[in-house]
Amino acid sequence: MKKKLLSMVLSMLMVGTSLVGCGNAASAPAAPSTTSDTEAKSSDDKTFETSAPTDSGDIKIGVSIWSSTDVLGSQCKMILDEAADALGVQVQYVDQGHVSEKVTASVEQLCAAGCQGIIICNSSDTEMASAIKTCNDNGVYLAQFFRIINQDSSADIYQAAVDSEYYVAAVHENEPENGEKLVQILLDNGDRNIGLIGWEQGDATWLGRWEGYKAGVEKWNAEHPDDQAVLSEPQYAGTSSEGGSKAAEALMSANPDLDALIPAGGGGDPLQGAIAAVERAGKTGDIDIVSTDFLPDLGERLANGSMAGESGGHYCDPLFAFMAVYNAIQGNYSDFGGKFEDIKFPYLYVASPEDYKAYEKYFVDQLPYTPDELKEMSKLDMEGLKAKAAALSIEDAASRSGK
Repeated sequence: MKKKLLSMVLSMLMVGTSLVGCGNAASAPAAPSTTSDTEAKSSDDKTFETSAPTDSGDIKIGVSIWSSTDVLGSQCKMILDEAADALGVQVQYVDQGHVSEKVTASVEQLCAAGCQGIIICNSSDTEMASAIKTCNDNGVYLAQFFRIINQDSSADIYQAAVDSEYYVAAVHENEPENGEKLVQILLDNGDRNIGLIGWEQGDATWLGRWEGYKAGVEKWNAEHPDDQAVLSEPQYAGTSSEGGSKAAEALMSANPDLDALIPAGGGGDPLQGAIAAVERAGKTGDIDIVSTDFLPDLGERLANGSMAGESGGHYCDPLFAFMAVYNAIQGNYSDFGGKFEDIKFPYLYVASPEDYKAYEKYFVDQLPYTPDELKEMSKLDMEGLKAKAAALSIEDAASRSGK
């Protein structure tokens, strides 16, 4: 099969790019650069300038992410690097593995490195209490991606975000809805014994998806009293392929009648491990698999039956967090204290090779936004960004490409 652009980019990321460390903003070079490290070096204690720089090349944005090299993380890095290049912005990455102390330390490291803004994919709401305080203390703008603070269960942390002059926005998907739609794909396929694989207990996004899976099964059972479905308790895989493999093996061993699996997410690696376990067991096609996080070879897997459906295309989610922070640094909007900005981002769903072909054309063979469109996005106010995010779809990408 002819190599696609995304596969080429992912391969380049895996072998590594020559990456440059960043100093503080005052001494940073004007040309854009990216750095990925898990041990970012701290500079001397100082208060960093937060007014809009006169040149985009003076802007540095930090990215705190679970991994910049796994399936989903590398896609996120690809679109962020494209935006940084289009805008002449420096980006520094810290891979924190969703380890709580590393998540909070990453914000301190990026502030110390001179970033005027940070985007973060945290693991739990509690980590955001420290992240918000650190950014407040250093005058650094902060936005979440793939995450939102739960207003009910984390009321104090949510209020800290509301009160902050530097917490810009949360960019996130409707995870309960995502869970319901994915489990419905399985139910429509005739699957009734569904095994569930989570990644980290307590992870905010995982809990939202789990809520949706359960709601979808409960709704089905209420409407079909003579055709009941069962959803297992979750096996936890972490964010590794090995973890996904072991979790799938445990579920298959515990339930010989298992006819479906949902590896809920975790960056894509747990899904790959689960698929491999099903293949080793000789049950490809007998056990339907749906998940969130598009794989590079998803089209082939939908055709050969190793995947039944997937939600994804959301690697643009961190792009909008990046733009929200960039636009705050540039002064496109301000006065964040006293409100909570919420940017909702749509999932794309595929359940057949035909579905995937349309996605592949506009999200794999090419990026959904051109450099000129990225530059235009950098001039939008908050409401404009929200509208731009909500509009993203295969049809929207096709329309903008003129095809």
